[in-house]
Amino acid sequence: MGGPLSPPLWGVPVSRAVKYVADDLLCRSRLGLGETGLVNRVTPAEARWELLGVELRRLDSGQGWSGDTGDCEAAIVVLGGRCSVTSNRGEWPEIGRRRNVFDGMPWALYLPRGTQFRLSAASDGLELAYCWVPTSEDHPARLVSPDRVEVEIRGGHSNTRQINAILPPGFDCHRLVCVEVYTPGGNWSSYPPHKHDTHREAGAGQLLEADLEEVYCYKFDTPAGWAMQRVYTDDGSIDAAVVAHDGDIVLVPEGYHPVCTGYGYPCYYLNFLAGSAQALCSTDDPAHAWVKDTWTATDPRVPMVTRDMESDRAPRPPAPEEAQR
Repeated sequence: MGGPLSPPLWGVPVSRAVKYVADDLLCRSRLGLGETGLVNRVTPAEARWELLGVELRRLDSGQGWSGDTGDCEAAIVVLGGRCSVTSNRGEWPEIGRRRNVFDGMPWALYLPRGTQFRLSAASDGLELAYCWVPTSEDHPARLVSPDRVEVEIRGGHSNTRQINAILPPGFDCHRLVCVEVYTPGGNWSSYPPHKHDTHREAGAGQLLEADLEEVYCYKFDTPAGWAMQRVYTDDGSIDAAVVAHDGDIVLVPEGYHPVCTGYGYPCYYLNFLAGSAQALCSTDDPAHAWVKDTWTATDPRVPMVTRDMESDRAPRPPAPEEAQR
């Protein structure tokens, strides 16, 4: 799942040589509501970049899915439902408890390169996201449970959203970063517009901006839900707007990438990122950075999910600690 890593091109990234248009950036869901199988998938070659591959899957109880991380590190995020995973790195029974992304906090599993795994659905309508990134490093497999996920409320007023850090900067891995973002209906997110397409450091080596590839994996609480995302660059080489629905994936190869969601339609998106650093350092569009000074209150609709939701569920047997081989 992912080929060998070619020499780093962070000085002259692949995406800079290609002009992307809207059709290049939006990857539509392949399945209808309730259908099982591969919902969506984008390889690095299809995205025309170096690192990130991602897929979304849906399984019913008793169905399984096997994989091999090969020369990649990988992450599995349970979007909804329950599953068990066995592998040559360890076993993790009964991962996940929320019915869907609007029903609770996330469970996830980080897998190092050289991991052969088998995932079995323990509930109908299991939905998961899988991301892989080439690596030259070895890190331990690790289960991420809700108590390990930091929650941040960002922005203000109609720009308020919730960020759940699943694989945050500093996580014990090589390149992967993963967060999920909740945006109340009618609000803006990833705003003010920001970018992370140039690796910049201060004189003392402090990272100011990382060069990152990024995907947005969208979910909504109703089939009618939608959001609009714009991707644009300072030089105008990219200026595209797309409308995303449930199960769609939007690619951000470079440039600023704000999101707004339709009134009445709470929006969820899962971000995977990888690039020149395991970081989220970005630069705001200077034309719109001033909006941060106007935030005097937050939208009372956030947080949209909390750890307290876990207390209403049946106790979950503790998973054995993963054994790195």
